[in-house]
Amino acid sequence: VQLVESGGGLVQAGGSLRLSCAASGVTISSVYMGWFRQAPGKEREFVAYISASDDSTVYDDSVKGRFTISRDNAENTVALQMNTLKPEDTAVYYCAARLLGVALFPHEYPYWGRGTQVTVSS
Repeated sequence: VQLVESGGGLVQAGGSLRLSCAASGVTISSVYMGWFRQAPGKEREFVAYISASDDSTVYDDSVKGRFTISRDNAENTVALQMNTLKPEDTAVYYCAARLLGVALFPHEYPYWGRGTQVTVSS
């Protein structure tokens, strides 16, 4: 399984970015996908999750109402639409995959991308 993130960059506070995670070696519709982020000096933290079984989603409270996770089965990708960005959203964003069930902690995911940098200026 390989995951490759793209779409990061520098944006002003209040702006938007759309991250994409392209998967190979696995069918995206059959795996549970998560987005995590890690800011300098901080632990990796959960951002959003989408279920393989029913496309249900879970968001961290800090991004709820601003971020949206979605799946494109035809492209075999998962996206994270990020709106109303804040400086505290600055981090490296990672997508991750697991084969079974809901998981909100990094150690529960065996497959990871290398990350994409998101920087939000004030």
